[in-house]
Amino acid sequence: MAGLIGLAILFLILAFVAYLLGARGVAGFSMEIARWLVIIFIILAIVAFFL
Repeated sequence: MAGLIGLAILFLILAFVAYLLGARGVAGFSMEIARWLVIIFIILAIVAFFL
């Protein structure tokens, strides 16, 4: 599960850099991917906690 958080942080950094460079489409897409990775991480962490 630590890989998901690492990927989410990577996509957040990519989104920030893309936004600074003016590529707002890439930044938005990267933020969506990061958001879904965090959601999946939270769901898996809750499931692992109860198992």
